[in-house]
Order: sequence, then structure tokens, then C-alpha cells
Amino acid sequence: VQLQASGGGLVQAGGSLGLSCAASGLTLSSVSMGWFRQSPGKEREFVAAIGRSGGSTYNEDSVKGRFTISRDNAKSTVFLQMNSLKPEDTAVYYCAARRPLALQYGWWGQGTLVTVSS
Repeated sequence: VQLQASGGGLVQAGGSLGLSCAASGLTLSSVSMGWFRQSPGKEREFVAAIGRSGGSTYNEDSVKGRFTISRDNAKSTVFLQMNSLKPEDTAVYYCAARRPLALQYGWWGQGTLVTVSS
């Protein structure tokens, strides 16, 4: 299983950025997907998650109303649209996959860096 995150970059505060996570080696519709992030000196934290069909989504409080997670199972890709970015959103963003009934995410991508300048 491989998860390839992409789309990171440098953006000014208030701007937008879209991340993608391309999955291979698994049937995307069989797993829930999540986005996490890790800032320098901080623990990795949950950002957003989406159910297998895309009907259920969950967002960490600090990104509600600004970030949107979505998925296209036919294209084996998960997305994270980030709007109204803030400097505190600066982090390496990781996508991850979780099998049904699993307590933890078992597959992780390599991360993509998002830098928000003030």
C-alpha cells in the first residue's frame, strides 16, 4: 500500500491550498481516510477524516469552516481543500488510511509541507 500526498507549498495567510493523496495497492472504498499534520516541536495532530463512501466527515475544531476533506474512490484519491489559511496551519500534512473496525490508521503517506506566511 502506498499513499502519496502532494500539493503542499508556500501560501500567504488568508490564501488557499489543495492537497491530494493518491492511494495505490488497496481499494480506496474499503478504508476510511484521514489527514494529520505535524508542526516543528509539536505532536502530530488530527485534522480531518472521511468515511469510506464519503458520506461522513469529521474536522478538528480549529479547521472547521476552513478545511474540507473529500474523496474520489474511482480515482483512488483523497483531497483536503484548505481555505483562509493561517500561519498556525504551517505543518507537514500526512494522509492516512484506516481499515474498518481498526482502532488506528495503519497506512501513512510521506507528508507534504504547507507553509503559511503572515
